[in-house]
Amino acid sequence: MSPTSTRRHPDLFPRFAAEAVRVALGDTPVVLVVGPRQSGKTTLVRELVARDWRYVTLDDATTLEAALGDPTGFVRGLDQAIIDEVQRAPELLRAIKVAVDQDRRPGRFLLTGSANVLDLPQVSESLAGRMAVVELLPLSEAEIRGVRPRFLEAALDGRVARPTDLVVAGDLVETVLTGGFPEMHRRADPDRRRAWALDYLNAILRRDVPFVAGIAHPDAMRVLFQAVARHSGQLTNFSQLAGRVGVDDKTASRYLAVLERLYLVRRLPPWFRNPLKRLVKTPKVHVLDSGLLAATLGVAADQIGRDRTPFGPVLESYVHAELLRQAGWLPGGGTLHHYRDKDMNEVDLVFVAPDGGAIAIEVKATATVREQDFAGIRKIAAALGHDFRLGLVLHDSDQTIPFGHALYAAPLSALWGTT
Repeated sequence: MSPTSTRRHPDLFPRFAAEAVRVALGDTPVVLVVGPRQSGKTTLVRELVARDWRYVTLDDATTLEAALGDPTGFVRGLDQAIIDEVQRAPELLRAIKVAVDQDRRPGRFLLTGSANVLDLPQVSESLAGRMAVVELLPLSEAEIRGVRPRFLEAALDGRVARPTDLVVAGDLVETVLTGGFPEMHRRADPDRRRAWALDYLNAILRRDVPFVAGIAHPDAMRVLFQAVARHSGQLTNFSQLAGRVGVDDKTASRYLAVLERLYLVRRLPPWFRNPLKRLVKTPKVHVLDSGLLAATLGVAADQIGRDRTPFGPVLESYVHAELLRQAGWLPGGGTLHHYRDKDMNEVDLVFVAPDGGAIAIEVKATATVREQDFAGIRKIAAALGHDFRLGLVLHDSDQTIPFGHALYAAPLSALWGTT
């Protein structure tokens, strides 16, 4: 049975970030929900507050003109208000600061942003201590399936989460190629999903890039995103990216930062510890949604059925995004990294908890795992000692197999395991 056949309507998927927003509204004057366009931010915030809250969106041209023309006057008339797409008028943030300094009641402003406005100096300067920030990425597989995952908690306890819903072979491919955007789940036809994804990308680059970066012509950004997509999960090589776009290294780095701010890509920093030598300390870069990545690359299920090679990078980016979301739900959070040394030992993902406990994860698109797949994980385990909690090779399987102390080959479905 296809995994999409048992899923609910996208508007009914639970969002595990909702509780963080609800709690913040109870003790903080301003709450900002940030994430990519079409990830469900507006739906989430409007469901959380009373119907008498005022709702304004800066995607409306007249409203935007009013906000830009007189930010103070615009905010003066608002209380218990949702302001959607606040990144389009960052000048409002200073006016909001003045308003909340005069009245520090919690839950006065609920903002959404489709660009990471925290990168803007006026945000960190004006709303420090007055605003809580909650990130809402596209749907996780656990949200799609309606289960609260315990993958990270179990792994930090030295256990492999038990999958409640096994997905393998063709169903796994469909799951990964669909990604997490709700609109992708409204379309049963893969060609329609790909068309939506490409239209989405074009709209972001055409409409939002000028606002967040002042770049009037998005063609270079489109070429850069396509280049990043072809290298998703690989080390960031600015000289190579710059050559693809026809700009210098510094400009390529600035453009990549814009793609990050728009939640299209995310850099993954290297992990290292002093006992480890000969490390490669270059970040990787991942496209944040596997469905958007697959559409950009033109990767389709029938193609993967003939040759699984293109599936590996898309699957790795899928797992990266799943772990990013789950880390955000953990009390205290945690950080994600990759590992590579100059002897070519590598680990795709390393999760480090606030107490220093770490999990090492290698991602394989195949059904077979070999001893050498644990080479990089064993290096990390030796360097960490007691802080090493679990090493996993996640792959296309329905079995969990031990490969030594705290080392397992496990199904990718363990990512949404509950026990």
